[in-house]
Amino acid sequence: MGNTFGHLFRVTTFGESHGGGVGVTIDGCPPQVEISEAEIQVELDRRRPGQSKITTPRKEADRCEILSGVFEGKTLGTPIMILVRNKDARSQDYDEMAQKYRPSHADATYDAKYGIRNWQGGGRSSARETIGRVAAGAIAKKILQQVANVEIIGYVKRIQALEGQIDPNTVTLEQVESNIVRCPDMDCAERMIDLIEQTGRAGDSIGGVVECVARQVPMGLGSPVFDKLEADLAKGVMSLPASKGFEIGSGFAGTLLTGIEHNDEFYTDEQGRLRTVTNRSGGIQGGISNGENIIIRVAFKPTATIRKEQRTVTKDGEETLLAAKGRHDPCVLPRAVPMVESMVALVLCDHLLRQSGQCHVLP
Repeated sequence: MGNTFGHLFRVTTFGESHGGGVGVTIDGCPPQVEISEAEIQVELDRRRPGQSKITTPRKEADRCEILSGVFEGKTLGTPIMILVRNKDARSQDYDEMAQKYRPSHADATYDAKYGIRNWQGGGRSSARETIGRVAAGAIAKKILQQVANVEIIGYVKRIQALEGQIDPNTVTLEQVESNIVRCPDMDCAERMIDLIEQTGRAGDSIGGVVECVARQVPMGLGSPVFDKLEADLAKGVMSLPASKGFEIGSGFAGTLLTGIEHNDEFYTDEQGRLRTVTNRSGGIQGGISNGENIIIRVAFKPTATIRKEQRTVTKDGEETLLAAKGRHDPCVLPRAVPMVESMVALVLCDHLLRQSGQCHVLP
């Protein structure tokens, strides 16, 4: 229950943080899509722990293994299974948490729901679960690029009060990957890095906002009412660990405008295509993509597991104190970027395949 996402392009993730490994099964992938472990590994390397001085020091290479569904470098149209084995788990760091609930974590709610939980690293509530999403997202990106030349780029927009000045219409992957915090505004990125390091040394954590743009998205993706494209995007990114807010286009800032200020007026470009003068809708109108860039933002809270002492209770309801051990990101934002991109890719790929079976076939 709750481990599968998508309709036609369906992904099911599996595994726990300190188990034998984590991964994903992908069903509904079209045949003859060229894909390799090396291509998937590029995305996993952007997500993996220990990649810089501002991420968790857990040392995991996160090497992926394609166990099924790919033959001679091409997808077969059958279920694809991808596995990443856990190599650097230190379960002893979590002994105290077998009895004590971490504030703002999933410990207490998992116990309330299931009556049992994997307290070693958080089990399924750990961000290691997202390895499967990122692996599947790499394949979804490949399909989107081949079929419709869709480009998806995420980046850190804000960390706490530090906000970068970034144009989503022109930002490049090279700019995003030019620094360890993944903020294309270099001056702001340096201040973000200093803030994350300072916070980590204090045993605390901070949050922020990831912005993501999908360019060249065909007009017509999404369905009315319950399957609106922005609704599925919201569900996708809000299912990520530590996510706490979603915006598209003007978002909450749009509430400060009047209708005449907010509306996106239409025009026809030189190629005869319908366009909008502005893009406050964020590329989606009536739940359906309108051909403009889709621009979303996702808010992430400060990492719940911190080294500062906090009040909590045991499983038996006894009040106590907890200063968590283990290796955790002082800020999830830099590693959340490929996670957000992957969820956007999974949603768009699913809707692309759904649209191809409806009345208007995509070019």
